[in-house]
Amino acid sequence: MSEQVISRWPHGDRQRAESFGEAAAAYDLLRPPYPPALFDDLAALRPGQVLDVGCGTGRVASALATRGFSVLGIEPDLRMAELARARGIPVECATFENWNDQGRQFDLIACGNAWHWVNPVAGSAKAATVLRSGGVFAMFWVVDVLEDAVLEALEPVYREHAPDARIYGTPPPPEAADNPLVGFEAFGAVEGRVYPVDRVLDAAGWANLLTTVSDHRRLGADRLARLVDAVRCVLAARGDSVRCTCDTRLWVTRRD
Repeated sequence: MSEQVISRWPHGDRQRAESFGEAAAAYDLLRPPYPPALFDDLAALRPGQVLDVGCGTGRVASALATRGFSVLGIEPDLRMAELARARGIPVECATFENWNDQGRQFDLIACGNAWHWVNPVAGSAKAATVLRSGGVFAMFWVVDVLEDAVLEALEPVYREHAPDARIYGTPPPPEAADNPLVGFEAFGAVEGRVYPVDRVLDAAGWANLLTTVSDHRRLGADRLARLVDAVRCVLAARGDSVRCTCDTRLWVTRRD
């Protein structure tokens, strides 16, 4: 894996990586949903044993469990893990790189919105160890993109309250479409898919969603509260209806 690819991963910023637990309930409630078609496609692989890396509050794990699969979650934050356990998901608390796999192996590794918090070199080696030959690694992210006019309206708000944060809802950079599995040894060809969904939120819903974004949370409670309030006011003045394109980007590869 190239140094350029590794440098794009924020896994070394553990303050950001471990900031979600303080907002675990909000994260579970407000983060955009995964499309059912994604889980139908993963279920079509008929995995017997599934490992959910960075399982968070268990939304991915529970979607697969309801389709009849045995799922184990790995999650470094106990507060997030407790919500997953409340859904009936067994969770072991550790970072994936340092997790004691005890020799266990799996047919599917799923990782939703979390692989950028994993050291890509150590993580790919661990994945090769715990995935059975012929097993599938599925990595995916949900990306919200706002309309240009809304982003323009939010620019002065961010300049005032959070000039060091990226406006949530900004289109991802071109390199975000690059194959994030480049350099995975012991894995085969990578297939990419996109699941597009349009969704509509009210101003309060979008503004509250910001409390679950890691580079926003690092602003601190007071600055974040001011940003959330200002964003809510701007959006409400525009008609209180926020439309966005919600793309789920999936990359799939199979263990040799």
